[in-house]
Amino acid sequence: MSIILGIESSCDETSAAICIDGKIRSNIIANQTIHEKFGGVVPELASRAHQQNIIPAVQQAIGEAKIHKNEIDAVAFTRGPGLLGALLVGASFAKAFALAQDIPLIEVNHMQAHILAHFIEEPVPRFPFLCLTVSGGHTQLVLVRDYFNMELLGQTLDDAAGEAFDKTAKILGLPYPGGPLIDRYAKEGNATAFEFPKPQIPGLNFSFSGLKTSILYFVQQRERADPQFLLKHRDDICASVQSRIVSILLDKLTQAARETGVHDVAIAGGVSANSGLRNALLQLGEKEGWRVSIPRFEYCTDNAAMIAIAGHYKYLAGEFAGQDVAPLARWSV
Repeated sequence: MSIILGIESSCDETSAAICIDGKIRSNIIANQTIHEKFGGVVPELASRAHQQNIIPAVQQAIGEAKIHKNEIDAVAFTRGPGLLGALLVGASFAKAFALAQDIPLIEVNHMQAHILAHFIEEPVPRFPFLCLTVSGGHTQLVLVRDYFNMELLGQTLDDAAGEAFDKTAKILGLPYPGGPLIDRYAKEGNATAFEFPKPQIPGLNFSFSGLKTSILYFVQQRERADPQFLLKHRDDICASVQSRIVSILLDKLTQAARETGVHDVAIAGGVSANSGLRNALLQLGEKEGWRVSIPRFEYCTDNAAMIAIAGHYKYLAGEFAGQDVAPLARWSV
């Protein structure tokens, strides 16, 4: 039997989880509301909040799993990518915990962990599969051949899909985090009300900076003609923007499936919690004959359960890190 403690601190969620023999027994997430008034994550404030939250989160995770800290066999932590100050808090705690308990330390790539979140619960994807990993900081298409044999097929050349959602929300005057609000309002809007351009990017890479600019100019132009435009058409704008972002993502996924011949597909990352994307993928999967995997909502956003499950597979493979390991703000999948 193996018991893994997982630690996640790459951005603004402090999370701890316990994995026992590949099964998640607890997954504690401490959210940081302090960033709301700034309209985005403030790295220094995130680091300080992690310092306050990490010990209570770990204690609660251990308690909910009904184990003692002396039973833990290894501690897995997010080494990167992410905010360096935030990563330092999680890495420092994990290293100290492993040293004090005399147990192995396991470094985990945050983006690989998002993909491995699909193995927390049945049914799990079959190898090889394509994973569209979308979050506030990343948009990637990955060919997954095994738990840690992953090939990056395409990624964003500028902004991530999650950033496009959040910046659109800011343009519309919505509070942070705005992505979930766009999803909520889109359900009441008409997705064909307004037409936004699709970036013409060759290959399997993405780009969202031009789309963000076009949305900004669109809103500014319409507001000059009618100061009440946003108030009247908020839901339609949200639905139209969401429809365009989803179409960009799924068009590239379709292209990747046809080029690789892989018909098992999955989505991961915070934006995979978007109901518009989830529903559109299921419909597309039925049309294309794909086998589609989508994690539960709680395993889409940043969480320690995905770090713990990644740690579980690394523990089985005997892949451990030394006490000299340092966090990485950038780290390719």
